[in-house]
This record gives sequence, C-alpha cells and structure tokens, in this order.
Amino acid sequence: MKIRGAAREYLEAILVALIIAVVLRTFVVQAYRIPSDSMSHSLEVGDFILVNKFAYHFREPQPGDILVFEYPLNPTKDYVKRCVAIEGQMVEIHDKTVFVNNRPLMEPSGVHHDDPSVIPADLGNRDNFGPVIVPPGCVFVLGDHRDDSRDSRVWGFLDKDLIHGKASMIYWSWKPDPEAPRWESPYVVPLLTIPFYNLMHFPDRVRWDRLFETL
Repeated sequence: MKIRGAAREYLEAILVALIIAVVLRTFVVQAYRIPSDSMSHSLEVGDFILVNKFAYHFREPQPGDILVFEYPLNPTKDYVKRCVAIEGQMVEIHDKTVFVNNRPLMEPSGVHHDDPSVIPADLGNRDNFGPVIVPPGCVFVLGDHRDDSRDSRVWGFLDKDLIHGKASMIYWSWKPDPEAPRWESPYVVPLLTIPFYNLMHFPDRVRWDRLFETL
C-alpha cells in the first residue's frame, strides 16, 4: 500500500509538472533556436533564445523590439526580426539608411551591412525602399543583417496577430562547427562520435560571453 501511495504521489507530481510546463510554453515563455544569420550580429546562428509570449498582452510592440512571429507566407515557419516602425509611421530606406517619419532611425549596435554597394531603387528594394505608411494592425520589421534578410521589404507588413512574442534573452549559444560529425547513415556511428566530439570541443563551441544576454 505504501509503495502504491508513493507511486501515485510521484505520478501526480509529474502530471502537475507537465501541465505547468504546457501552460508556460503556451501562454508565457517559449524557447527558440536561431537557424540563420538574418539577425546577426544581434542574434547569431546557434543562439537559443527565450521568447516572452505574455509581453504584448499589456502593451503594443514597439520599435526596437525583437519579434518572433509566424512567417506570413508559410504558417509552418517562425521568423525573428526587429520591429522598426508601428502603425501610422512612415518608413523609407534611402541608400541603406532607414528613415521613420523622415528622421534617420537610431539603429542598435547589432545592425550591419556586409555589402558596400548600393542597389538602385529601380533594381531592387534592399537598399532603397518606400516611402510607405504602416497600416493599422501591422508593424514593419527588418533583419539586423540588412544585406541578407527577407523581411518587410520583401513580403510586406507584419500583421500583429501573427506575433508570438518578444525575444527577451539568450540562454544558450552553441557555435556551429563545420568539422563536427553529422547525423547520417549508418546512424550507429554518429550516435557514438557526436557526443564524444561535442564533449571534447565543449569549451570552444559554447559562446560564453553570450549566455544570459538580455535582448
């Protein structure tokens, strides 16, 4: 009887923990991994971030917020971009410089351009865009890696209903390693080699300076 009672208590504790975890993931916080460099240097490939899903229950997204949202052209994908303008604001990009309401945008330190050339407006909207006014219920988002990001310059305004939450912190950062063994057939080999390789290279692959960095 004591064994059954203890087992029941453990089972109840596990069920309560699972329910709390599901509720937290659904309504409060969720973890995401950064798979591309469209937000570098603010977010690097291999960064793991926590997203506050409760943030916009009390306030609207603001310029400067890093948003995680459902990609408007493919609901199976999530994107991460920075909000640069909200509804009613006018956005224009002139020779790579972003203007909001005719004023140059104060960019965060992570924003950068790798390509010094400027694409004319008649050949593309990467470096010259607009002016456009953000419509009601929408925001305008850009990737911090401005020369290599598919964002509102490509697919248009972001409906606020698609926003999952605000990126709040980098809780882990794992540097990609092209030399690391890959998961490929026969799978028994990487099953043994990958954990050993990662353990041996653990100190070098962790970006220690990025852990617990707030966004």
